[in-house]
Amino acid sequence: MKSLLITIVLFIQRKMDKLYNALVLKFKGVSYKSFPSINGRIYVTGRGKIALGNAVAINSSRNSNPIGGDIKTTLATKENALLTIGDNTGLSNVTIVCHDSVEIGNHVKLGGSVKIYDTDFHSLDYELRKNSKTDIALTARVQIGNNSFIGAHSIILKGVCIGESCIIGAGSIVTKNIPDFEIWAGNPAKFIRAINH
Repeated sequence: MKSLLITIVLFIQRKMDKLYNALVLKFKGVSYKSFPSINGRIYVTGRGKIALGNAVAINSSRNSNPIGGDIKTTLATKENALLTIGDNTGLSNVTIVCHDSVEIGNHVKLGGSVKIYDTDFHSLDYELRKNSKTDIALTARVQIGNNSFIGAHSIILKGVCIGESCIIGAGSIVTKNIPDFEIWAGNPAKFIRAINH
């Protein structure tokens, strides 16, 4: 009896989450080729444009991925910014802050609690940071190529282009461009080895 009750509660929760996510995507103007598979509830904020490809899979709850379950998947875009996520790409309790342009390719895997920022958030000049009117952050496009895998808890910073079929080790901070078919890891991320292909 107890297990039946739990099954019913979980079924109702999944249906409510699906309705919630559908409303969020609609009211935030998110376009998609096919409705994404979302475990949990996604958080979308800002007034930029978000475009999702076919068969995008999103984990956004403590239960869907315990290693990144401390946060919901968050897509935050500034007005006039563009965030695109390709076909068959998976995100797991990820935060993407897009003030300019973030482009994620097809068949990309973003591990638990990965962060992608195309902005510094604040000016790097301490004098400019003292006044909110002059505290203007630099932004630069971020691009992640097809078939790449970004390990859990990694951070991708502004202006970074990660090539196709790359692997970024867990917990890395990526500050510069990475060519196709390479493994990088560390803080800051450094070249580990090439991938045979």
